[in-house]
This record gives sequence, C-alpha cells and structure tokens, in this order.
Amino acid sequence: MQNNDPLVIGGHTFDSRFILGSGKYSLRLIEAAVKDAGAQMITLAVRRANTKEQENILDYIPKGVTLLPNTSGARNAQEAIRIARLARELGCGDFVKVEIMRDTKYLLPDNAETIKATEVLANEGFIVMPYMYPDLNVARDLVNAGAASIMPLAAPIGSNNGLATRSFIQILIDEIDLPIIVDAGIGRPSQACEAMEMGAAAIMANTALATAGDLTLMASAFRKAIEAGRSAYLSGLGRVLVRGASASDPLTGFLHD
Repeated sequence: MQNNDPLVIGGHTFDSRFILGSGKYSLRLIEAAVKDAGAQMITLAVRRANTKEQENILDYIPKGVTLLPNTSGARNAQEAIRIARLARELGCGDFVKVEIMRDTKYLLPDNAETIKATEVLANEGFIVMPYMYPDLNVARDLVNAGAASIMPLAAPIGSNNGLATRSFIQILIDEIDLPIIVDAGIGRPSQACEAMEMGAAAIMANTALATAGDLTLMASAFRKAIEAGRSAYLSGLGRVLVRGASASDPLTGFLHD
C-alpha cells in the first residue's frame, strides 16, 4: 500500500490494509500473510496460545508485526474485559479486538455487551477494535464508548459468503468517522476489492487464505485486490448510470449524404 495513504488506528500507523484474523492458524499461513499479503497486524486468541502442531504462534510472528489480541470465547462484557487485561499482562500490548458471542450456532456478536466492554477497556487505555453486527445506532454507541475502529461482519465467521451485509456496511462507512474494517465472511479477493471500493479502511480475513489450494498465491491475490480497491476508491470511481447509456465519444459530427 502507498506510504502516503496510511491506515491510522488509535494513533498507530500502518502501510498495509490487510489484517490476518485468528482461527485456522498454521505457521505457513502466518508466513504467507506477512510476506505475500503484507499483513502488519495479526489477531491472536489469548485463550489459545498454540497451533494444532503445538508450536507457540508468538514464536513465529515476525518483529514489527502488531499483535491484536482478541477476546474470542467471551460470552459477556465481564469475560471480555478479563481476557483483554490478561493479554496486556502477557505483554501483547494495548490493542484489543473485542469479540463477544453468546450465540454458539452462528457465532454472531452480542452488540450490547460489546458496547459495555468497549467503554470499560477504552477508559483503561486500550485501543479497542470492536467486532459487531453492522447497525448504525450500535456503531454510534461504540464511537461514544471510545472505540478506535469499527469492525462489522460481512457474513458469518468462516463462511466465505462475502458481503452479505453490504448495504449496512456502506451506511457505517458513510456515517461513522472511524476506520471501518470489514471482518468475517470475506471469501474472495474480488469481495475484498469491492469492500475497499466502498470505502472500507481495511479487510480482515483468515478462512479465505487458510482454505485456499495455493496459500501463497491467494495471499498475494488478496494484497493486490485490497490495493486495487483502495486505489479505485481514492480515484473517485466513475459515476453509476441509473438508466440509459452514455457514449464514451460524443455522438456528434455524423456524416450526411
């Protein structure tokens, strides 16, 4: 991403607009996300310190990559606050992704509890990045609670279903003066590009990369798609015609008999 167009979250500057989510971790995934997708921020589930191979993930995250501990597993604000404090004590820094889910079937975020946790943690000096179901009123409450960004889901976690909540995310982009980071459900580079064209500040993805046949190639594709979408957004894009057509050259000066 261009150095003259940084992503700023809580006073911290990033050149990349791709964030690697947690979940289907492997050492190859982390390497590809950093080297090929350009990730400068990686989420980390505090309650799960090891990969399936029983290797410590922290040992394989390069220096210079910002850790974004999440509160995955929290069922209410109190549990999320406790996990965030533990992450800070473990040396993971002040960033935290608040992720609260009572629903175990669809893993949808609990917006009400998320607002409560955001307010407490922001008052304690955390840089809070709340994961939420896209709702304008909730987003406004999160801003007032001290959130550093807003992270609406595009579709259920791990579904790769794309921008199912597109219209609601667009409302947040238009109305909320914080970085809107599209999180969960992005399954293809083209979907990431579309979200960036809408004006999203960044994309978080995990399953799309982790389940790809060629992880390195997919990571690179996401990087290019996000950069292309951002450039298109900054360009102003072309106007959308409601009906009819418009010639690229003026229909004048016809030859007459």
